[in-house]
Amino acid sequence: MKRLTLTRRRGTGQCAMRVAAVQMKFAADLDTNLAQIEAALIKAVRDRADAVLFPECATTGYNRDFTQLARGEMRAMLQRVGKLAAKFKVNVLLGSPVFRRGRWQNCLVVFDRRGRVIHCYAKCQLTERDRQFFTPGDSIALFKLDGVLCTAIICHERRYPELVRLAVMAGARVVFHPNAGLDALTVSRRKRGGRDGIAVRAFENAVFYVFANSVGPQGDGLWSAGDSKIVAPDSRVLALASNRSEQVIVTDLDLALATGKYAADSLAHPRFLAVEWKRMLHKVRAQAKRNSSIE
Repeated sequence: MKRLTLTRRRGTGQCAMRVAAVQMKFAADLDTNLAQIEAALIKAVRDRADAVLFPECATTGYNRDFTQLARGEMRAMLQRVGKLAAKFKVNVLLGSPVFRRGRWQNCLVVFDRRGRVIHCYAKCQLTERDRQFFTPGDSIALFKLDGVLCTAIICHERRYPELVRLAVMAGARVVFHPNAGLDALTVSRRKRGGRDGIAVRAFENAVFYVFANSVGPQGDGLWSAGDSKIVAPDSRVLALASNRSEQVIVTDLDLALATGKYAADSLAHPRFLAVEWKRMLHKVRAQAKRNSSIE
């Protein structure tokens, strides 16, 4: 298969990245989820996506007992996804439990076009449900896709704006947000049309925002609202999935628009904070480097 590359905009030196957000229904078994992941990748690659984002815990589903997971089975699953990334020559961002450093974490695993794991971000702000199974991460996500610096948060972490702001201060221009909603059906039905605060996060940081959610029944009477979306730095919703069905949404990001201006302005004023921001960002970058693998 021909290798896809970012399209360089004539006369600007800037690039366009084509991204896909996969909205999927979780299955109870890993093999079915893997088949769905492969089918979504095929569709995204046909639409010439450069990077494909899957929901939180896309390998396993989220509403389950994670103590029953086998370490070897999960490692084999991630290896198979890496082979798919290499086969299709596409960047893949996959929500998955990962056992590393002696503990389970709720992660976003980033594979490059060669199928290599280049980053593994662990959710650091956990829900009560997360805390039953997972140990929190201790970093902010920073990684490059085809030379473009990106960041990520996972599900519940949308409530912690500093995780995005610090990454954008460090140079990130695209935010990837895998999600797995668990709500009563009445709540889920109200979550549609993109009105959930994500556009605000894109606007206040002047970056692109890619959100991939699960959809449909999740078991135990709980539902996921879908509503996956891709949002521009000016808060425009560029692509929006439904509240009901599986979809793969794809759009181009004009990276010249992802200036990160407001985060950059905050680095300079108020002036008394400038030195402190510099020290903090040094720590942010150093800590992110520790997440270059799933080991």
